[in-house]
Amino acid sequence: MADCPQPGLSSLPLTEARVQRNFAPLFSRVLADDRIYLMTQSLGRPLDRMAEDVQEAVDAWYGRLGSGWDDWLAAREHYRSLIACLIDAGCLSCVVPMTSAGEGLRTVLNALTAAKAEPIEVLMTTGEFTSTQVVLEQYAAAGRIRVRRVAPDKRGYFALQTLMDAVTAGTGLVVVSEVMFQTGQWLRNLDQLADACHAKGARLLVDAYHSLGAVPVDVRRMRTDFMTGGCYKYLRGGPGAAFLYLSPELLESGLDSGLVPLDAGWFALKPDRATDDFSRAALMPGGNAFLQDTPDVLPWYQARSGLEFTLEVGVNRLRAYGLEQLRFLRAALEDAGVPRVHGADDEHGAFLVVRHAKAALLAEALREQQIAVNARGECLRLCPDCLTRQEELLRTAAALGKLMHEIGA
Repeated sequence: MADCPQPGLSSLPLTEARVQRNFAPLFSRVLADDRIYLMTQSLGRPLDRMAEDVQEAVDAWYGRLGSGWDDWLAAREHYRSLIACLIDAGCLSCVVPMTSAGEGLRTVLNALTAAKAEPIEVLMTTGEFTSTQVVLEQYAAAGRIRVRRVAPDKRGYFALQTLMDAVTAGTGLVVVSEVMFQTGQWLRNLDQLADACHAKGARLLVDAYHSLGAVPVDVRRMRTDFMTGGCYKYLRGGPGAAFLYLSPELLESGLDSGLVPLDAGWFALKPDRATDDFSRAALMPGGNAFLQDTPDVLPWYQARSGLEFTLEVGVNRLRAYGLEQLRFLRAALEDAGVPRVHGADDEHGAFLVVRHAKAALLAEALREQQIAVNARGECLRLCPDCLTRQEELLRTAAALGKLMHEIGA
């Protein structure tokens, strides 16, 4: 695996002054927008360099035509290397580029069920993202899997022990988010859940979309079998840049583990077999056996600047500064009379949640005041990034406090 980018851009703890001096010039295009942007949990703000990187991919097409694939495939391997560094995979081929987390989930489901005469049981939480639930429901309707769900407690939070207790000898796969998309709950110590799964013969798939770039992620310490994630939130990489991670141990055991690369395409073939042998033996080893058909190359370029920025600044530094911002915002909200604020601690990811029956109405009213936020159910989500200034957080708190007084808490 290529060397991981080392923290740069100054190694001092982040402060607003340092961020505005050193980082803000890298985002001049998006910062020209006067809105207060608190929707990083939905779509991260891109660097100026992103457009240049995408242009590089386009220039390879114009300038080299068919030979442009040399550049594009080099960009793919660089993308895999950056993801491997971010999640501490220790293995580049364990990272398989995908266009979405849903594609990664389907690849896993197909691989686990290909050789099964009976449907496998998939255990999930009721807090998984909508696309995950749609995929699992469709597989269940087709008779490929049976779905069993774990409900949250009265606060809407999931207990790790409850999940561990729900794993049985009949469970084939457990699907769980590291950070829940609606409440922001950070489900810690997933290595314990991995051990509980493996003790019962089950596999673990972790959805890391809301943890990547927001909190430190270490797949080897987590001991998960699979991880899905992508770059369009905290990694500032836009849609289409996603991945599937498969553990080295699982790949080494191959068919013995019941893992069949059913979604393999011609990019998974060994170079010397690409024209005369399309059998399973012709597939490349490791995660490369899960490469599919002719891919979309632009996401590898569009995600590059955000991944490199995150790795160079350092997730730990971004997390520490992010917590400072969230605590500042939470205190400002409470001073403004906003109740039921959750987050800004080690049990949550990178956004605050304000619980309110009219959360969607509040989000719409804030957007009318040029404060970009959104809501999921009764959870109004407020997510600054390192570029957000305290003055913007104070304005948001004052506006939300006034709205809640008018609407009624």
